[in-house]
Amino acid sequence: MAEIVIDGLIKSFGATPVLRDVSLRVADGEFVSLLGPSGCGKTTLLRIVAGLETQDAGTVRIGARAVDDLAPKARDVAMVFQSYALYPYMTVAENIGLPLQMRRLSRAQRLPLIGASLPGTRAIRADIEAEIVKTAEGLGIGHLLDRRPGQLSGGQRQRVALARAMVRHPAAFLMDEPLSNLDAKLRVKARAEIAGLHRRLGATFVYVTHDQTEAMTMSDRVAVMMEGRIAQFAAPQTLYDDPETLAVAAFIGAPEINVLPAKRRGDGAVEVAGAVWSAALPDAGGAELHAGVRPESWRIAPRAAHADPAWLAAEVRHIEHLGSETLIHCALARGGHAVVARVEPALAAGFRAGDGASLAPDTTKVLYFGADGARLRGARPMAARIQPALAHHG
Repeated sequence: MAEIVIDGLIKSFGATPVLRDVSLRVADGEFVSLLGPSGCGKTTLLRIVAGLETQDAGTVRIGARAVDDLAPKARDVAMVFQSYALYPYMTVAENIGLPLQMRRLSRAQRLPLIGASLPGTRAIRADIEAEIVKTAEGLGIGHLLDRRPGQLSGGQRQRVALARAMVRHPAAFLMDEPLSNLDAKLRVKARAEIAGLHRRLGATFVYVTHDQTEAMTMSDRVAVMMEGRIAQFAAPQTLYDDPETLAVAAFIGAPEINVLPAKRRGDGAVEVAGAVWSAALPDAGGAELHAGVRPESWRIAPRAAHADPAWLAAEVRHIEHLGSETLIHCALARGGHAVVARVEPALAAGFRAGDGASLAPDTTKVLYFGADGARLRGARPMAARIQPALAHHG
């Protein structure tokens, strides 16, 4: 196990900058995900840590030593690739045991005929075989040791790749989208297996993904990368509840956060599509803002004439029934902005496409951003003033 410290990494491919002064500290035994859209630099960052790419500037430390001048095999990390990188002509056992053979057997001892007769070879191979079996059994693939990769499913191949990494007992595991080739059902199971593996080993994990569900469900912390920079590095729930920028807020969460144009009033309140929400915002350097409302933060009711200025008039456009929850897609009467509300199925049963609706947020959970996308923070706002007759709809 080891801490990984990344300091000021810069990397370009030709004239195209890929990493722009990236710094990151992964604690010993921590599970950190690098999350971001395609092309944001997350895989390049992982490959630099592994020694498969060379940075233009900056340093990488693993444990107590700088590894910038070390070859990949000397960095004591195990890489699990998106493609699994298994040798098709080897059995599962041979694929898993290959790192141990390369490390523990001399070149002469690895020779097919002569090697077996050399002193110590038999004992070393017995130890390697025992570790292969133990590791494979722990991942539920002990019965597959005699098969070749072409005879395995995608989920089984993914476990073989994990087993091959595990037998080395590395200081850190580096994983580059290892679940992207699995179907949805297998990904759910594989996520649980990788999280369980991390708990059992207590090792340092750095995991690259573009799938926020993977990052949010498995990680201690998540580094959101955008355009070659780390936009925010925090615990999963912090990214959702307390994003630093509009870009992070929009990237984290499904369905996406509802973003509406807003104006800050002189009294500190905010006007959004004709409604007035209490916010107690500081001077934002301009009246134009963005208001972000998570789908579950909406209160929705049948359209009625509300004296309360916090409510927005809307029309239901589409309803998605997802079993445990329902998504109600609406268009605001003023401005036509599309919004999505996440509600319980019992509440959604009272709405149909084409119905009028009224929406108001829990104003304690509305997120505000300046014109430049930076988060604006103010005093805790008062709760939305919801009419007593409609309180049961929230």
